[in-house]
Amino acid sequence: MFESVSTDLAADLELSPTDTAEVDRVARTLCGGAHDLVDAPDWVRRAGDAWDELPLVLRRGVRRFRRHSGPRGVLVIHGLPVDQAALPATPSIPDSVQRETSVSAAVLAMIACGLGDPAAYLAEKAGALVQDVVPVPGREQFSGNTGSALLTFHNENAFHPHEPDHVLLLCLRADHDRVAGLRTACLREVLPLLSPQTREVLSEPEFLTAPPPSFGADNPVPPPSPILSGTPEDPDMRMAQIATTPLTPRATTALAELARAFDRAAHTTRLAPGDLALIDNRVTAHGRTAFQPRYDGADRWLQRTFVLADLRRSRDHRPHDGHVLTR
Repeated sequence: MFESVSTDLAADLELSPTDTAEVDRVARTLCGGAHDLVDAPDWVRRAGDAWDELPLVLRRGVRRFRRHSGPRGVLVIHGLPVDQAALPATPSIPDSVQRETSVSAAVLAMIACGLGDPAAYLAEKAGALVQDVVPVPGREQFSGNTGSALLTFHNENAFHPHEPDHVLLLCLRADHDRVAGLRTACLREVLPLLSPQTREVLSEPEFLTAPPPSFGADNPVPPPSPILSGTPEDPDMRMAQIATTPLTPRATTALAELARAFDRAAHTTRLAPGDLALIDNRVTAHGRTAFQPRYDGADRWLQRTFVLADLRRSRDHRPHDGHVLTR
């Protein structure tokens, strides 16, 4: 059984109508160029410069979240412009992405630049920096961004040596029934629910985490690794409930206890148009409740961007010092 939807999230930032209008104005300066493309390095640089023009309340909130993401590891920003009146029909094909400039893509790119640098992975959606998260006919049970069944807890791209530090999810449209919920569970609230023995086992290299289904079948599985790493009082986490396999009996027991703790500590947020969830992927697992798509052009539509806090660390994975990791 899932918990009720939280109405008092500690990490919420509500923009005023004036702030929303100012974000919209700045975003539109990045739109409409005859040759502008979201993935073009020059456009990303312009988005980084435009970040400095955004309202102080937004920049200050994101900067504080970047320094410490709080007990829940999530910041939800309300009131961002997504140009709803001009939105086309919700895409319903696999690998849908946003290549052309738009208000929503500009908002994501600017805020990504405020957190670090936007990044993508070539094996997933062809390395697009702004990706559509939409239900696709026939993929309802797919455990990934094109499904509509329950999506279990995971850290994004936990298998990769350079997994995202932050995941940005911007809501353009809610689902018809307003039941789809972003579920998050932060390690800072989960750890007190775990026994000392479980914490110890989770810190040992007794787990295999495979690439997610969205990466295809040609990616090698990395060597065994721990789920928890770093300082014991505030560790980082890498796992995916559907893709992490325990290698020992005690690892199996520890992973089951972690799953129960996730459900106990979880918070659910139903994103509305203009809501942006910033997720600290290092300490917070996320998933989604099930919902019923209608495939009528008005289904739930999120756009997603990954952020690396230190782009330099992945230089050997990024040809020409670009934003796409090719391996």
